[in-house]
Amino acid sequence: MNTSSPIRVRFAPSPTGYLHIGGARTALYNYLFAKINGGSMVLRIEDTDRKRYVEDSEKQLIKDLKWLGISWDEGPDVGGKYSPYTQSERTKLHRNYAEKLVSIDKAYYCFCDKERLQSIRSKHKGYDGHCRDIDTNKALERVISGEEHTIRFRSPKQGTTTVDDLIRKNITVKNKQMEDFVLFKADGFPVYHLAAMVDDHLMGITHVIRGEEWLSSIAKHALIIRAFGWSEPIWCHLSVLTQPDGKGKMSKRDAKTKEPGNKHSIFINDLNNKGYHPEAITNWMALMGWSLDDKQEDFKLVDLEKVFNLDRINPSPAAVNFSKLDYFQGKHVRQMSNSEVASSVQPFLMKAGIVPDQEMLLSLVPLIKNRIVTFEDSVEWLSFFFTKEIQISPSEFINKKTTKEETLVILQKVQLTLEQLPTFDHEGIESELRLLAEKMNLKLGQLLNPVRLATSGQKVSPPLFETLEILGENLVHSRIEKAIKLLENI
Repeated sequence: MNTSSPIRVRFAPSPTGYLHIGGARTALYNYLFAKINGGSMVLRIEDTDRKRYVEDSEKQLIKDLKWLGISWDEGPDVGGKYSPYTQSERTKLHRNYAEKLVSIDKAYYCFCDKERLQSIRSKHKGYDGHCRDIDTNKALERVISGEEHTIRFRSPKQGTTTVDDLIRKNITVKNKQMEDFVLFKADGFPVYHLAAMVDDHLMGITHVIRGEEWLSSIAKHALIIRAFGWSEPIWCHLSVLTQPDGKGKMSKRDAKTKEPGNKHSIFINDLNNKGYHPEAITNWMALMGWSLDDKQEDFKLVDLEKVFNLDRINPSPAAVNFSKLDYFQGKHVRQMSNSEVASSVQPFLMKAGIVPDQEMLLSLVPLIKNRIVTFEDSVEWLSFFFTKEIQISPSEFINKKTTKEETLVILQKVQLTLEQLPTFDHEGIESELRLLAEKMNLKLGQLLNPVRLATSGQKVSPPLFETLEILGENLVHSRIEKAIKLLENI
């Protein structure tokens, strides 16, 4: 590879499912590497696996990448001089290159049907080379006659194949371990191995930065490239992502836990729908296998664009730590302005049937900004502000430390105290309720807990004094009165 060539990278997902953090991290690293080097990034859709194709996944993938702030210079949606960028539209081209390998004796036609292939799998580790020595001219006659066939690569059976990886160094595979793998399928579509290598060459890709799962195919890819006599790209295989405990590889089956209310998922669209900030996600993903100096960990996308490099990538497995995601999310929320937070939580409130007054919403944001993790959490924290009637069970007011009679006295005295306030603001409310707690020989929490439950319907709420002020004198009085009647009727 001529390292003086303009750097060109590609993110080449298969639309067989939705974008998860493994794929998104690969896209992020490619994007950052191109940015910092003044290079170009290509988005290429590798849709040759038609059996597993998911209809709307390509559209959703593009939407998810853009939401994360990841852009590309060429792709199916923006075009480019190497169009088309969807592999299913390039099958004739791939077929021509497969035929070229046949013509130089690096590949051959295979006529084995599914039944035969299934029968030999129990006897051989791979394909047994049954069609390897068929005369090329005779094989071509069978192809022209319309006989169903595939095209297989003629893998070497002696020696080894060695490939240099930027972070894993030399990777050597014994050639006898490789079967004569399929390049072009009977359904008229190329196999990934051929299509990706052909397209990487034609699109001038200089660096292939991709997931660890492709390490097992690296020898095949190198052999295809070398068979054509092309220069190899610089290979860089990223670390595998593991489950939070580090014990097993993170897979799509682990994407969503079955815990009620759990907001964690490995799918980008899910994280978006749960109210995570895209900057928090890119910050989190960037550190899964990469670090700048083992100290700095807070990065916005614009920061990463200035400091990212491949040399700091660690090939060791990286755990998917959702607690770390929540940590970064919290930090990003705290750094946002109140109006930005208000704009971010508003869609979630509206989805819950709450249409907030903008002025009121802006007054509420400071109360929850340091308490929410995701923007969706705002619904739980704020819904009682917009509900005429809150539902409370009388039993919630009573616990081991407080009887019904004691709670009634607290609520009645708080009600009387609030009625006598000259102005209903949080400073006055706080001053008088603190004084009342002292007079009643109660800890402040003992006094405020039943008030919080009566006015919000929740045992945990935003700061109570400010909450009472925003709810307003009339609503606070009516809710406390309703709580008193509930207790009296027990």
